[in-house]
Amino acid sequence: MVLFPGRDERLRAGHLWVYRTEIARIEGAPQDGDAVAVRTAFGHHLGVGFLNTRSVITVRILAAGDPPLDEAFFAGRLRSALALRGRPGWASSAGRLIYSEGDGLPGVIVDRYGDVLVLQTLTLGMDRRKEMLVRLLNETVRPRGIYARNDVAVRRLEGLPKEHGWLTDAGPAVVEIEEGPCRFLVDIEHGQKTGFFLDQRENRLRVAELAAGLRVLDCFAYTGAWGIQAAAHGAAAVTGMEISDAAVVMAEQNAARNHCADRCEWLRENAFDGLRRLAAAGPAFDLVILDPPAFVKTRSALAAGLAGYKEINLRALKALAPRSWLVTCSCSYHVDEARLVATVNEAARDARRTIRIVESRSQARDHPVHPAMPETRYLKCLIIAVD
Repeated sequence: MVLFPGRDERLRAGHLWVYRTEIARIEGAPQDGDAVAVRTAFGHHLGVGFLNTRSVITVRILAAGDPPLDEAFFAGRLRSALALRGRPGWASSAGRLIYSEGDGLPGVIVDRYGDVLVLQTLTLGMDRRKEMLVRLLNETVRPRGIYARNDVAVRRLEGLPKEHGWLTDAGPAVVEIEEGPCRFLVDIEHGQKTGFFLDQRENRLRVAELAAGLRVLDCFAYTGAWGIQAAAHGAAAVTGMEISDAAVVMAEQNAARNHCADRCEWLRENAFDGLRRLAAAGPAFDLVILDPPAFVKTRSALAAGLAGYKEINLRALKALAPRSWLVTCSCSYHVDEARLVATVNEAARDARRTIRIVESRSQARDHPVHPAMPETRYLKCLIIAVD
């Protein structure tokens, strides 16, 4: 594959995606899913990756050299990913074992929940090698079972169907994990993402350190992890707000498992509506946590998404007592930290509150960032003191 002149600078810097509009010609007759070499217009070798002419991202580069993309190559990448997670202080009963481009395996996600793995193969090239990946994971990790959560919309962009199910003998559909002092149930078949929001693990534990004696509001609570961690660290009371009935049921079960159900209340309510109601009632909380789903999935949705972020932050600030905390997050890649900070600042001015950013955090360390790919750093988490 040969690129147009002048379309190689980003790839020379180490980026792993080749877009359809950058390709001058495809030499030979490779089939979608095959490995292809990528070269500049002047013949300089940039790397080797998997081809999919149906996708806007037509090649995803796996290696800068020209190694065979065989089982030994994948075994080496897997060993490297596992070695990173095996370093001192990283031990956990749940975590991300492979993070796509961050671990040099674009299109592969592997999450561990106890002795069960959840696998996502999000690109055609990786999906065709799914059996090999399962075999390697069985040999190296030796899980009780491996479940496929290939029910995400991005697969349609690759010409792949949505699917889910066991890739090995069936294991448990609901798994218990540990996170710090807490235990949580994870529904790997029906839960959001692969069952749990692993990328916020370290942020939840950090924020919980602030919670002793405080009245906590956990918006977009899902199965209650933020609020229950706060309760486990001594929060006086936790109010969780979540629209999904199934998630609220599991949040109630998680609170009971962690012996804090008497301090936790779960509201089945849309967070936008609930925040407006609570803001109108006046300051009643000392810590508000905003961990919404991605409001901006495309650049064209940026303006509307920023309006959504401003709305929830404005209402949260009005529900906060003096000398309190706001934790606000965005998992939208198209909303960078500068935009998020500016949006929260606008909300604070409209709410007539003084704020100070105490910490700026990102995703958990088992979601490593590729230095040439800003797309791999998507999560922003601001811990803000509110006067």
